[in-house]
Amino acid sequence: MSSGAGRRRSLLTTAIDSLGSPPAVSEPEAPHAAAAEPSRREPAAPSFLERRGVAFDEIARTVKRLTIRVRPDECSVWPGNARDYAGLSYERCASLIDSIKEENGNREPVVVRRTPDGEKPYELIVGTRRHFSVSWLRENNHAEIDLIARIETLDDEGAFRLADIENREREDVTDLERARNYLHAVDAYYNGIRSHMADRLAIGKQNLHNLLQLAELPDEVVRAFADPADIKVRHGMKLSPLLKQPGLREAILEVAREITREQGERRTAGEAPIEGPQVFQRLASASPVRREPARRVKAAVNALDGDQIGMIVSDTRARGITININPRRPINVDEILSALRPVIEAAKFSKR
Repeated sequence: MSSGAGRRRSLLTTAIDSLGSPPAVSEPEAPHAAAAEPSRREPAAPSFLERRGVAFDEIARTVKRLTIRVRPDECSVWPGNARDYAGLSYERCASLIDSIKEENGNREPVVVRRTPDGEKPYELIVGTRRHFSVSWLRENNHAEIDLIARIETLDDEGAFRLADIENREREDVTDLERARNYLHAVDAYYNGIRSHMADRLAIGKQNLHNLLQLAELPDEVVRAFADPADIKVRHGMKLSPLLKQPGLREAILEVAREITREQGERRTAGEAPIEGPQVFQRLASASPVRREPARRVKAAVNALDGDQIGMIVSDTRARGITININPRRPINVDEILSALRPVIEAAKFSKR
């Protein structure tokens, strides 16, 4: 197994395998210790990994360990995991499939929990790619390979945090997958309180905010990218405030729809897609929609027979009414005065 895979497992292994470790007990200090060292420095702030370990201490203390062999079809996939199972393919999992085939199973167990009332006996919490890979092998002439699983006892919030430990260490979980997973979790497990979620996951509040901005991008913007993996957190940070401007939002969405059409045409023609950085640049450079001011419709002045003999140019309380009389047929003064009477009676200056 590569050193990278070992690093990816480290936090998950620590969280689960530390169950049997008794808590450290420090020896009592001598009564004069505080007086002897008045200038003792404050202890250093815990590192990021230490803070993350503390955040998952509850999981490590409540897990019940049991490793078994199961068939992939005995496990439903927990929807709270960040991984988009439908987006997995042989191409995305080829190296893992080869590794499992050579070792006749997955060396690193997946994590499941029992579902007594579910359609299947187990629910997969961690190990979506391993589940997919074993499923693929069983469907392709390797039905003897089972899925090695570790059973844990966790509620949904604990399952989410455990899955998050592993997903944060894996490069093949896209920013968008993780962001959407967090957006679901903040309401599902933390009552919409983002600061509480950040504390439980031991991540910075600004980092969480940036991820949620990415998750909130409209579907039109997401579809403009040929591959969801092309969408990065920094894209959400830039586009989110622009999309909050009404005139600019519609311009960005229109550019996104145009790019999506172009991507489809390129796929049909067998051409390379528009790359992520280019898509982002076009979206961020969209110009605001300029709306032409509504033209004022001038009211006509009509004679008694309905023919137009003039136009009301303006009608305000401050400056009164201005009328342009320009009949297109011969007309006498009495007809003009009769046409003007209702117009003057309705004028704004007469309403004061």
